[in-house]
Amino acid sequence: MGAAARVRGPVLPDGEARDLYVVDGRVTYEPQAGAETWAEGWVVPGLVDAHCHLGLDDHGPVGAEETEQQAVDDRDGGALLIRDCGSAADTSWVQERDDLPRLIRCGRHLSATKRYIRGYAHEVEPDELAAYAAQEARRGDGWVKLVGDWIDRDAGDLTPSFPAAAFAAAIEAAHAEGAKVTAHCFGHDVLPGLIEAGIDCLEHGTGLTEDLVDAMVAHGTALVPTIMQLDEFPGHASAGEKRFPDYAATMADLYSRMPATLGAAYDAGVPIYAGSDGGGISRHGNLAGEVQALTRIGMSPYDALGAASWRAREWLGHPGLEEGAPADLVVYPSDPLADLSVLRRPSAVVLRGVRVL
Repeated sequence: MGAAARVRGPVLPDGEARDLYVVDGRVTYEPQAGAETWAEGWVVPGLVDAHCHLGLDDHGPVGAEETEQQAVDDRDGGALLIRDCGSAADTSWVQERDDLPRLIRCGRHLSATKRYIRGYAHEVEPDELAAYAAQEARRGDGWVKLVGDWIDRDAGDLTPSFPAAAFAAAIEAAHAEGAKVTAHCFGHDVLPGLIEAGIDCLEHGTGLTEDLVDAMVAHGTALVPTIMQLDEFPGHASAGEKRFPDYAATMADLYSRMPATLGAAYDAGVPIYAGSDGGGISRHGNLAGEVQALTRIGMSPYDALGAASWRAREWLGHPGLEEGAPADLVVYPSDPLADLSVLRRPSAVVLRGVRVL
């Protein structure tokens, strides 16, 4: 048995003040003689960034050195579990590094031909989508990422990337491989077919309506809204106004209704999780900003933090801080539920039982 370490303080989510010990990389609450005290403060299960893009920047895939720095920035910001939400780079090597966050890989985005950011996606035709979904399901760690909608330059506005039948076939193919499916969705028109086809998660979700929120609840569909990404909508609208006025008007309208739209999903009981969109629009290491942003749609600090910690870990099949669990945790100098901004200032970060910060 290796040397024991201790962190002391209220342990979330229940907030009971405890001595938590780290022995051989795992959590125990059994007292350990001679344990070194690493930190005292509020103890939170390792944070989860449920929408992140390691190995990606504005122009496409990046090299290993930059990917490593992205992962370190996320880790030092408290994100110890990352659900990749599409990357053109092969980041499987990250999983071999004990000093980098745990990574659930999603493979590459699947988009319609010439209907997404250049260099990001496998760009395919509708009749190819299901086969590519099965391929990415086999290459990843249980998730596939579809591009649900994007600007159609011929239409001059957001439109679905594929027919509903093609999306349904892709979801069925990924599910047959044991993978779950999520999709980038800004607008409304793509959502009914995706939800009805049994998609597991939606990213952004600004086009939701009351009936679709009810359908998400009925189907158990999760939502990762990425509020910091949505804050870019006014800029998108302004940039496209001269050439694509309908698109600009759509983006402005979606943004104006965003707090009420996403707040209705929260109020109805849609499972909501925190995602920074690091590598997409946001810098890495800023999951704390997204947790704070979730309160703007009416989420309580407790639910917003849970969306980036204990609830998200459960959703993705990773334990919290129960007896015997892997010791992935963050310690803060004051109560994050009283002031979420403290999430930007961790006192200690412990990953796989090793203090990395």
